[in-house]
Amino acid sequence: MTSAKTEIRTDGAPAPMPMFSQGVRKGPILQVSGQGGEDPATGEYVAPGDVKAQTARTLENVKAIVEAGGGTVDDIVMFRVYLTTRDHFAAMNEAYAEFIEANIGADGVKPGRTTIFVELPKASMLVEIDALAVVG
Repeated sequence: MTSAKTEIRTDGAPAPMPMFSQGVRKGPILQVSGQGGEDPATGEYVAPGDVKAQTARTLENVKAIVEAGGGTVDDIVMFRVYLTTRDHFAAMNEAYAEFIEANIGADGVKPGRTTIFVELPKASMLVEIDALAVVG
């Protein structure tokens, strides 16, 4: 028996481009599309030039999509972080650590993470993060 794919959509994260979903759930698997530091209400990137602030907003966008899909941050098993330069790693890591500390479950098990240095779609975009969750 195969479970259907379901599009996950929320106003708590920026609207996706027309060619992909904010998130997709199939059975217990929830994949969150790459999110940036956009304010969902305005569509504008927060704190131009501040990767820590953009990382914090980006993680809140990921969280909103996971919650819309029936999960919590504790259900995330993997984050993939994309940065425009290695110079932003420490600031991103600081915001990431604060987010995980505030959202991790009682078992204390942190999700896996990979960080990649790339060019991102918009010049104002300093970080992009996607996530994979297993929702019970």
